[in-house]
Amino acid sequence: MQGHINPMLKFAKQLSQTNLHFTLATTEQARDLLSATATSSTDEKPRSPVDLAFFPDGLPKDDPRTEPILTVESLRHVGAKNLSKIIEEKRFSCIISSPFTPWVPAVAAAHNIPCAILWIQACGAYSVYYRYYMKTNAFPDLEDLKQTVELPALPLLEVGDLPSFLLPSEGDFNKLMEEFADCLKYVKWVLVNSFYELESEIVESMSDLKPIIPIGPLVSPFLLGAGQEETLDGKNLDLWKSDDNCMEWLDKQARSSVVYISFGSLLKSSENQVESIATALKNRGVSFLWVIRPKERGENVGVLQEMVKEGQGVVIEWGPQERILSHVAISCFVTHCGWNSTMETVVAGVPVVAYPSWTDQPLDARLLVDVFGIGVRMRNDAVDGELKVAEVERCIEAVTDGPVAADMRKRATELKHAARLALAPGGSSAQNLESFISDITIT
Repeated sequence: MQGHINPMLKFAKQLSQTNLHFTLATTEQARDLLSATATSSTDEKPRSPVDLAFFPDGLPKDDPRTEPILTVESLRHVGAKNLSKIIEEKRFSCIISSPFTPWVPAVAAAHNIPCAILWIQACGAYSVYYRYYMKTNAFPDLEDLKQTVELPALPLLEVGDLPSFLLPSEGDFNKLMEEFADCLKYVKWVLVNSFYELESEIVESMSDLKPIIPIGPLVSPFLLGAGQEETLDGKNLDLWKSDDNCMEWLDKQARSSVVYISFGSLLKSSENQVESIATALKNRGVSFLWVIRPKERGENVGVLQEMVKEGQGVVIEWGPQERILSHVAISCFVTHCGWNSTMETVVAGVPVVAYPSWTDQPLDARLLVDVFGIGVRMRNDAVDGELKVAEVERCIEAVTDGPVAADMRKRATELKHAARLALAPGGSSAQNLESFISDITIT
């Protein structure tokens, strides 16, 4: 998944100034999706800090892989054997695993290689999962989404705010996260794509359990004020072609005048959602840049077609999100609250309209609104479950022109500066990275 590859690659880039060398291993399906130039880059530049390696996921080549859990299930059976072949080809000092491949730490242990998890969600989400599966805290019946949960260092949550993989309705993913909690016995370090100043109380609350080490934000250097983006070998490992023409359109827009809308690489908006958001934008006369996957679903909505034709906005299938968020024309981000997007909007200093769907997104929305203080929550109607035009208008107004909009922008700017300081020399994440490098090179 794009949202899993990105933080891994950015983590490797973060450490590329050291003498460490990295191999990014993922499934052959990812190789088939990546552009030929990206996959051949390591052949052209053998001294690149990151090599790419690929292993079979066990599914037939013609399997559409539209259900992620089927790949998870297949990897549970064949992943260890196939990854071991890569591990045996060279001597590794450390294996860093995604949390959603919980069989990997046991492979590392079998090869006597120390293992780290790169947790690609919030420290808050890690805390919830850990406390639930390790039974360190009391949880209510998770069938009732309105019951409340009181956990250290987090606001009072409803069950519906918890990561959805905990819920009984998510049986297969629930099992996956249970396996993740169990695999921690093989894990020496839990590295997190966050920074201490953003989630300090949560980090401290885990110090006596299974400590977490914030080493983020894992974003492109230019977002941190390091000048123009330098991508690995000049290439991005994007699974979809990015429409960069939208940047030219943004250049022509007034400062803080454009609403950016994206619900990530996996979620597909319903026509009702598209129509309600589009109508709200039309009613308020607001310009927009909107990522819709697949694009045709959005183009079927008449009001959106009309606005695009009139030049009020642009619809793209995929775009350079970090560059979009850092553009001066962007006023706010209507987001699904995936953690990569959350980190990027925090570092860019852009307030949000939070519209979460599943997995960790509901908790991220609570953090963005009630802890970080840089957005408002957009909710479907309590009666029919549909997104209403009035609700979209309320939220867009709240983050752009409302009485607390200035406070949100001020807070967003403060977090932007804190994020940059965390990875600057002597910063909290920079020190954590140095300590980790010291550990694995000594090991």
